[in-house]
This record gives sequence, structure tokens and C-alpha cells, in this order.
Amino acid sequence: MKKSKTRKLDHSADMIVFNTISYFLTATFAIICVIPFYLVFVGSFTDEKSILTKGFSFFPGVKNLSLEAYKIILTSPNSIFRAYGVTIMVTITGTILAILIVTMTGYVLSRPDFPWKNQFSFFFFFTTLFSGGLVPWYLLCTKYLGFTNHIYALIVPGLFSVWNMIISKSFMKGIPYELVESAKMDGASDPLIYFRIMLPLSKPLIATLSLFTALGYWNDWYNCMLYINDHSMWNLQYMLQNILNSAESMTRIANQTGMVVASVPTESVKMAMTVVATGPIILLYPFLQKYFVKGITIGSVKG
Repeated sequence: MKKSKTRKLDHSADMIVFNTISYFLTATFAIICVIPFYLVFVGSFTDEKSILTKGFSFFPGVKNLSLEAYKIILTSPNSIFRAYGVTIMVTITGTILAILIVTMTGYVLSRPDFPWKNQFSFFFFFTTLFSGGLVPWYLLCTKYLGFTNHIYALIVPGLFSVWNMIISKSFMKGIPYELVESAKMDGASDPLIYFRIMLPLSKPLIATLSLFTALGYWNDWYNCMLYINDHSMWNLQYMLQNILNSAESMTRIANQTGMVVASVPTESVKMAMTVVATGPIILLYPFLQKYFVKGITIGSVKG
């Protein structure tokens, strides 16, 4: 009895030490990750002269605080809100469609009874090694698909990701095929199996891929630059980039010509743009985090 109690005490003491070290290392790593975001947030409210002379500071002081960067970004609030609306609509629509496409493809290629799965898998993988290039892609999108100044120019190019499809295929391979077989014996069709069995069991996969895809759509500015000429259809990232380019151009022209113009706080504008652009997507992450480590297929098949 004494030996067992001693072992239990030793075991509990080891766990306390292990947990203490783990919590300390995790908290330290979390603080290191949060510091850059804090500096960006504080820098967006800091006066430009203070940033140029003293650099970024954790506590800039009340005298060095300034809202000039946000005033420049919000010079035309209607345009910003419209760009936010475009970005949100494109992100939501594109993410839903992209998740449906990659999970459907992954489900088909994970089926052991699909005879051409290897051929199709090689075809998809081949596209990751070789591509036609930017010029053929641009001609296809503008001349034949008519992407110019259409909202689907911001949605269609990001609908399919081979990498996400491979992740989807690998995940669905881990779902016991006996579930599909039993559903087929009960007369379920393939679409019914996909929507009623595979998707509910793939919540961690869907949450992870949704975050990756939503980040891609949210941060995209390249497709907007290529295909959208109408200012009313610009997304948030491209509009903020144009604001920054305009501010830098004004500063450069003033320096070259010696003209006396109001100084543009380019550094604090960059920080403010980061806050405006990344704030909403950062708030979305905690709602999806639990699915990254949650496995719900355990115990789905018994016997």
C-alpha cells in the first residue's frame, strides 16, 4: 500500500512539473506571437514623427498618439464600406463553393470502388508541377471567360485548390468505408451519403479548409488588379493598397520637386491598413479553433 501511494504521489508530482513547464512555454510562445500584432495596433495610433525618430514603441505616450492614419484611410468611408461588402460577399460565397468542390472531389477520389481514382489523382497532381503561365491564363479569363469587371472574376480563380483537395482526400480515407457500404445497403444514393454522412463526419476538415480558403479570398488583391477596372467593385485589400500607393506617391513627388505639401504618415498608414484588413479575420479564428484538434470519427463504427 505504501509503495502504491508513493508511486501515485511521484506520478502526480511529475504531472505538476510537466504541466507547469508546458503552460510556461505555451504562454511564452503566445506572448511572442501577440507582440507583433500589439506593435502594429499601437503603431497605427502613433504619430509619424515619433515612429521615424524613435521607432515603434510599446508605450508611445499620450503626446505621440495620432488618428491621422485612420483619417486618411477613412477619407471616403462609403468606398471603404463598399469594399468591405465586396470582400465579405466574395469571401463567403467563394469559401462555400470551394469547400463543396474540394470535398466532393476528395470524397470521390477516396472511394476504393472508383476505378479511375489513380488517373484523376495524377492529373490533379500534374497541375501542381506545370502550368500554362500568366499570359495564357489572363487571355483565357478575359477573352474567353469574360472576367473583366465581373464579380465572379474574384471568386472563380480561387474555387479549386489541389492542395486542399489532397488534404480532403486523405482525411476522408480515414473515415471507415463500412459506413458507406451500410448506407448503400439501406438504399442511400451517393449524394445522400456525401451530404448526410461524409460532411457531418468531416467538420474538422471543413473548418480547417474554410479558414485557409477564407484567408485566401480575404487577402486577395491580385485578381482584382488584373480583372477589375470599376472602382465600385474593388475589394478591401486592393483599395487599401491604392490608398497606400497614393500616399507614397504624394510624399515622393514632394521630395523630388520640393513642393510644400502636408506630410503623409505612410508608416502609420501601413499599420492602420493592417488593423483594418486583418481585424475581422482574426476574430473569426477562435470560432474555428476547436475543430482543428477535435476528432469526431472515433467510435463511429462498432463491432
